[in-house]
Amino acid sequence: MKKIAFLAAMLAVTAAGMAHAEERRITVDATGTVLAAPDMATITLGVTNEDPQASNAMQATSDAVAQILKRLEDMGVESRDVQTRDLSLSPVWSGRNNQSGERPEISGFVASNNVQVRVRDLTQLGTIMDGVIQDGANDFGGLSFGVQDPAPLQAQARAKAVAEATAKAEQLAQAANVTLGQVQQISERVGGINPAPQMRAMAMAEGGGVPVAGGEISISVNVSMEFGMAE
Repeated sequence: MKKIAFLAAMLAVTAAGMAHAEERRITVDATGTVLAAPDMATITLGVTNEDPQASNAMQATSDAVAQILKRLEDMGVESRDVQTRDLSLSPVWSGRNNQSGERPEISGFVASNNVQVRVRDLTQLGTIMDGVIQDGANDFGGLSFGVQDPAPLQAQARAKAVAEATAKAEQLAQAANVTLGQVQQISERVGGINPAPQMRAMAMAEGGGVPVAGGEISISVNVSMEFGMAE
């Protein structure tokens, strides 16, 4: 019995020592960021028309969108880069806020059709925007710049993040007078593509089109790393 108790005690001490050793970690976070010129833009544009007759409102909207789609095709925008995002027909009410108690009535209808377009030739961006406005686009939901192949930039950002995290861990280990061990765990979180804080002007309008500046975009990767350490 004494021998069993002794072995149990030794196992408990060993387990406690292992748990204590496992707790000896240095954990750091770091972010790597890469700046690059965009080579693609995404615009959301649409047509909205109002008419007393629902069919007239929808027809006018559909005709304008069909003309816009034709222009995009003529300018080299591929069908895979054009997608309908929203199509709606809504009544327009009159007398909703009157105080006389009269029932509100439908005075007309609003038809909307919104399309998202990827523009891969940025030299055409200003001209495309100018052309679709001429064709009847009267609703713009946004413009964002990006890159067609973000993987190489993400790889660069990832390498910078790991290098920075390792440098931080080495500094902490030196300050604590311990030896930095091997990487025990690593995880990452890839950020989105955002406009860079310092914009680099890049005019894209040609032939009197809408003036647009692409500037730079930033791609970020955040890593969390755990290192072992020893005295």
